[in-house]
Amino acid sequence: MKGILGKKIGMTQVFTEEGYLVSVTVIEAGPAKVVQKRGKDKDGYEALQLGYDEQRKEKNVTKPMQGHFKKASSPSYRFLREIKMEGFNAGDNVTVDIFSKGDMVSVTGTSKGKGFQGVMKRHNYKGGPGSHGSMFNRAPGSIGSSAYPSRVWKNKGLPGHMGDERVTVRNIEIFEVKKDQNLMLIKGAVPGANGCYVIIKSDAALAVKES
Repeated sequence: MKGILGKKIGMTQVFTEEGYLVSVTVIEAGPAKVVQKRGKDKDGYEALQLGYDEQRKEKNVTKPMQGHFKKASSPSYRFLREIKMEGFNAGDNVTVDIFSKGDMVSVTGTSKGKGFQGVMKRHNYKGGPGSHGSMFNRAPGSIGSSAYPSRVWKNKGLPGHMGDERVTVRNIEIFEVKKDQNLMLIKGAVPGANGCYVIIKSDAALAVKES
């Protein structure tokens, strides 16, 4: 099991050796520092707490987190997550070269927020006629029964907040790893806007515990 933290840079296109054009997502992966090592004796599980994107101003770090980083003799980081992996100790740097071309990985990020949306955009409802004065175009329609159950069923698709959720895309292939630039090119799209933080894990290591 292996994993690393990173930041989504954007998407581009590259050519394969056979001449095919492939869309890839560019991710700045690491170096991520091991801030703390969890053990079964003390914590009940084994994992590494990784920190990424060093925080320059101490005033932007809460007092509890300042104490946490000070105890670990580590600088403050903006992005802190735990990944169940082995082979590193506190203070080590996890770099992008733990992965190689052709590895299958899972990428977790926060999807783009789309605000308050109606049922047609949020749940792909068909909607009603758009002409001849039907007055029923983009509305959800009936949402429940009167006699039974005299309420709206749970999980009914209705208008509401859309996006800005934790999303994991699994089983995607690494197209190229550029160790000297700390960059990773992954085939296809990954969740989130440009500049958002992501977690990259080998596809077998799907269990991630947020700190």
